[in-house]
Amino acid sequence: MNITGIITAIVIGAIIGALGRLLLPGRQPIGVIMTVVVGIAAALIGTAIAQSVGVDTTAGIDWIELVFQVGLAMIGVAAVAAFRARRKHRDVER
Repeated sequence: MNITGIITAIVIGAIIGALGRLLLPGRQPIGVIMTVVVGIAAALIGTAIAQSVGVDTTAGIDWIELVFQVGLAMIGVAAVAAFRARRKHRDVER
């Protein structure tokens, strides 16, 4: 993977993570870096899932693939936010 591919993955991950965060109701106590990391993972896994169920790759925007990616980003953001909230609550009790 070259530098262009890495930068592209970061930009797409940031967009997917931000969309996942925007569509998730409530406040999520996670930072920008974690949002990008979740977005990158969601983009990669969402693409793999879309390809495995037979979604064709097109020259334009693959809307079905995007739905998979953003849905996974929402799940990822919610999981990280819940983990952080639980961890913070546990630290307060000690």
